[in-house]
Amino acid sequence: MTHQLLDGPLSDAQVEHFDQQGYLIMRGLLAPEEIAEIKDLFMDLHAKGPIPGYFEPKSAEESGGDILKQYPRMMHPHRYNETACRYMLHPKIMDVLAGLFREEPLAAQSMFYFKPPGARGQALHQDNYYLKVEPGTCIAAWVAVDPADQENGGMVIVPKSNNLEVLCPHLADPEQSFTKDEVDVPEGLEIVPTNLEAGDVLFFNGSVIHGSYPNRSKDRFRRAFICHYVGESTRRLAHFYNPLYTRNGEVLVKENNTDSGPCGGEEFTAPH
Repeated sequence: MTHQLLDGPLSDAQVEHFDQQGYLIMRGLLAPEEIAEIKDLFMDLHAKGPIPGYFEPKSAEESGGDILKQYPRMMHPHRYNETACRYMLHPKIMDVLAGLFREEPLAAQSMFYFKPPGARGQALHQDNYYLKVEPGTCIAAWVAVDPADQENGGMVIVPKSNNLEVLCPHLADPEQSFTKDEVDVPEGLEIVPTNLEAGDVLFFNGSVIHGSYPNRSKDRFRRAFICHYVGESTRRLAHFYNPLYTRNGEVLVKENNTDSGPCGGEEFTAPH
């Protein structure tokens, strides 16, 4: 699972790996000073408290012992913070995405996960279940802000699951996952850990099964800046992800996809 960005466009081997396996790891794509800026930004935003509709942390007293209520994920920070928007549209990330999509990417979502020690993980899922992109797929760019391994709840993926249709979930174990939906790994495929260093970026197809387990470390956060993208040929997607952004920051609105999808359930709004 070692992949490296070359000078210039992605190599044919890198694109082929993404097409066949559903993911690509770009080691050291973001510089240490960039990672430090991201970390400082979101720790400062956390210290300043709630952002109604996007980030609503609870006090230790209010959390009932659930550390994730004190450090919940921060949704769509690009909509209210210029630095977050700049990193969502980072040129190196957009260049990789252009090579993987084979067309210009459009940014649909940003998130920040703090995942402090003791935090639950997130059950295995597929992003296409939520984004409902038509035609094509979404691609995630998962930026490791801290070293992310299996002790502190690093990401796991299921290679080659990019070839699957959207799977219908069942209820996840609430002791292990803070989200309620979980999909099973089909026979013949297996879960693989992705051990990342700060500055590494994991790109993966929207049909790839992925998730994480609880942070079992004593004192290590597993912070991550995560964004989702679609290709410029996208005609419609779930309304939560409109508007979209070009690499130059131009705002675009696509048709809202109101189809309930193959599982016929509610429209969910927050992958990862």
